[in-house]
Amino acid sequence: MPRSTRRRPAPTHPATEEIDLFDVLHALADPTRMTIVRVLRAEPERACGTFPVDVAPSTLSHHFKVLRESGLITQREEANRRFSALRTADLEHRFPKLLDTVLAAHAHADTRTHAAPGSEATS
Repeated sequence: MPRSTRRRPAPTHPATEEIDLFDVLHALADPTRMTIVRVLRAEPERACGTFPVDVAPSTLSHHFKVLRESGLITQREEANRRFSALRTADLEHRFPKLLDTVLAAHAHADTRTHAAPGSEATS
């Protein structure tokens, strides 16, 4: 049986001026989505199935949709793969230093959570 030649629709992204602070904060509140954002902060672009997260493919697709619709990431198709990238410039224009602040707070919370028992994390 031949494969379908029907292509999935191209992902849609909000315009920079339509990025809403509460949508961004909601997207960043999930640990899986935060992992995706942290990876994309370190790498300019990455194929969607290559992130270090332990969720089902359908769940991962949902997380990418939330990130894309909130304005945090952009996605593009290349052959049969979808690549994601942070919209760093758009986010910085819309909400200066927000992404840096949230990522720093998340990293700080991670170090406090993973501190050895009996040790005090410093602020």
